[in-house]
Amino acid sequence: MEGIVIRSMDYGEGNAIITLCTENAGKVGVLVRGAKKVKSRHAALIQPFTVGQYVFFRNNNGLGTLNSGEIINSHYPIREDLIKAAYGSYACELLDRVLHDEETGSFWFRQLSACLDALEEGKEPGIIINVFEMKILQAAGYGPQLDSCVACGREKPDDEMRLSPRLGGILCRSCRHNDPPAMEVSPRALKLLRLFAALDLTRLGNVDVRESTRAELKSIMRAFMDTQLGLRLKSQNFLDQLDKYNI
Repeated sequence: MEGIVIRSMDYGEGNAIITLCTENAGKVGVLVRGAKKVKSRHAALIQPFTVGQYVFFRNNNGLGTLNSGEIINSHYPIREDLIKAAYGSYACELLDRVLHDEETGSFWFRQLSACLDALEEGKEPGIIINVFEMKILQAAGYGPQLDSCVACGREKPDDEMRLSPRLGGILCRSCRHNDPPAMEVSPRALKLLRLFAALDLTRLGNVDVRESTRAELKSIMRAFMDTQLGLRLKSQNFLDQLDKYNI
């Protein structure tokens, strides 16, 4: 079964339990015996971001036990780069938190695979993650309404709009009183948000976005993620630290 390692943890003496996002069986936990021992033939199969073919048997408790495996793509360059690894870890942790065990995972497998490929190829990591976050919100039923006012339904109200993470979309000037703290949004950022909403990560090319717009997009997507999903992720804290020190 093809899968991507989204989490790996030590278990007992020399063993590991990995969480896979699989193409056909959703999220699956697999025990890998002896993986942490020196010269283990399975050591490379438990590394984060690894894409591989995993053959395992399911126990009564739902946990699998690895029989054999073969690496398809190790994504080694991501693990060796602090910035790429930080964004890759965030994508994996985010998916781990929102994807339920054995929930159909084909869509998520493709999106995460595309996310990791784009990171490895050197595309702008912030933009990659913003698109991934948009896909997460949409799949969870919280995709923002960006083409019409979330309050009155007026289509493309492009005059002095605000974005309301609390209400889940844009507000026209007449409806801004519904959420006074709603965020300002530039025409360029709104255009990109609409693109992210319509785009599949597998089709993401090189998007040239100036630094000020990247910062605006990050702030907007963070507000939507925090308001709609309310997750507290360790990897997000690390990304914040990287930003703080401009790494």
